[in-house]
Amino acid sequence: MLDAAFMSRWMSATAASVSREETRLTDLDSAIGDADHGANLRRGFTAVTAALDKETPDTPGAVLALAGRRLISTVGGASGPLYGTLLRSTGKALGDTAEVTRAQLAEALGAGVAAVARLGGAAAGDKTMLDALEPAVEALGTSFAAAAAAAEAGALATVPLRARKGRASYLGERSVGHRDPGATSAALLVGALVEAAA
Repeated sequence: MLDAAFMSRWMSATAASVSREETRLTDLDSAIGDADHGANLRRGFTAVTAALDKETPDTPGAVLALAGRRLISTVGGASGPLYGTLLRSTGKALGDTAEVTRAQLAEALGAGVAAVARLGGAAAGDKTMLDALEPAVEALGTSFAAAAAAAEAGALATVPLRARKGRASYLGERSVGHRDPGATSAALLVGALVEAAA
């Protein structure tokens, strides 16, 4: 069973992973975006861990809702609202239960991913974070490791795609051949579940 402490570990592991990969995320974003994805996400998840150090929500849903609110209030660009919506909607879907199963988390994360799709008007195949998140949600029923592998494979599969949403879509054909930074950071978020579980 997954409790509030697990979700806090997940957010801390994500913050550490984003911090380690900040330069890589920014390099990916400089090729097809505005070169701020790494710095923006590091700032956002640093604010999330600081908020969780101060407040200790007592349910998994409350942890993720708090994290989502922090991201929306501290991260500029598109990534703040998108990641904030993902975590807030996931938290809301989990409700007030003190402990949840991995299957319940998968279902709630699916609701979060659907909220992101509505907000950004994107779908899988558009070269966005959804290309990593959708396969991850499907694999989460199997294991955290399977979800992490599916997210990484989804992010890698964005390389040959032409971007149809977001800043990269302005580049048209020139977006082909570049790995999507949003899908890459989404894979970091999913991968952090493995660390949280360990």
